[in-house]
Amino acid sequence: MGKSSVRALVIVLALAIGAYAVYQYGLNNPLTTDFIKKKLRSPDFHLEPWIYFLYIHIATALLALVIGPIQLFLKPSGMKRRRRHLLLGYVYVLSITISGLVNLFLAWHATGGWVSGLGFFLLDVLWIAATFMAVHKISINDVQAHKEWMLRSFALTFAAVTLRLWLPLLIALNHGSFVPAYQIVAWLCWIPNLIFIETLIRLRWKRGTRRYNGISRHIR
Repeated sequence: MGKSSVRALVIVLALAIGAYAVYQYGLNNPLTTDFIKKKLRSPDFHLEPWIYFLYIHIATALLALVIGPIQLFLKPSGMKRRRRHLLLGYVYVLSITISGLVNLFLAWHATGGWVSGLGFFLLDVLWIAATFMAVHKISINDVQAHKEWMLRSFALTFAAVTLRLWLPLLIALNHGSFVPAYQIVAWLCWIPNLIFIETLIRLRWKRGTRRYNGISRHIR
């Protein structure tokens, strides 16, 4: 699969999950979703204020999920595109900041107890940290490091997609049991993403080093 095919797949999946979230929680009654119905069965669960935090998380994470591919795959050449890149970058960072902070509350009340909660908590901390590291790198004009940290940030943003791809399979493997599947997916939705993008970044480093060494030998 070529680079253009991978990019197209990422965009399609991001938009598909975005549309699914809008349909499930915007156009539909969210109380009818399987996820919330399972939460309501717990006698210790209180719908408010949890539902409001969930809505904030969905809205902000959805923004980041849609903006991410635009920022990564469309090069900001020309003044108009650079302004758009900067504006969307501000929205992306703000969305992740809000969503990440809200998610700390949701992680505390995660289905599956501390196993799920810890997985989502670490995801949120790394998500915010990677995004702010990308902002720091561009503030000191380190463009290459900025791109790399944004790739890490979006790999964690993409957990919204991979969670929904893994979860049905894990439920099937657990004979229809939701809680064990959710405990696993709280980790599986983001760790492989981060490993994949880190491997990609390091392969680029190696290629860049080999190219630099080849040029150096040629000059000598």
